[in-house]
Amino acid sequence: MDTFLRDDKKEKKGVNKVLLAALAVAALIVAGGVWLLTFQPSAEEQKQQQLAGAFFEGSPEFESYTKSLIITTDTDRTSQGRLGLGTIQMAIHGDVRNRGNKTINGLELNVGVVDTKNQVIKEKKILVIPTLQTETLQPNETMKVFAALDGFTSKDDRANVRWKVSAIRFQ
Repeated sequence: MDTFLRDDKKEKKGVNKVLLAALAVAALIVAGGVWLLTFQPSAEEQKQQQLAGAFFEGSPEFESYTKSLIITTDTDRTSQGRLGLGTIQMAIHGDVRNRGNKTINGLELNVGVVDTKNQVIKEKKILVIPTLQTETLQPNETMKVFAALDGFTSKDDRANVRWKVSAIRFQ
């Protein structure tokens, strides 16, 4: 019982200085990383740099160059699924064939889902080369393309998929 009533107060240790130093160093590293990220160009600026010198929709040469591209939807691999919030996402797969005689090193596509009245429900622009495909598209070659579109409801009339070239650049 004497040991029970005995006052054995041990000295409390102070704050661990090594822990504080480690936290300070970690905070400096995170702050330095954020500071370095501010020097990165935005996604839109990077896209413009990658498509520098490209022919865009509306230019006179654009129509003649895009006639040599054939884009088809791979209906066997195109799928849809429900997301956690109840919306539907479509995974659209396709093939791009270069029938021209020039090597393509920059390609931007617009993929859209249309209803039975040919009205666009959802659409999205994707930068295929050089973002999704690092290589170029040589003449008479075919490459696979992929786009994910989400935000559909079960009431949407998703009748067909449309692909359209919105920018093209040659080597």
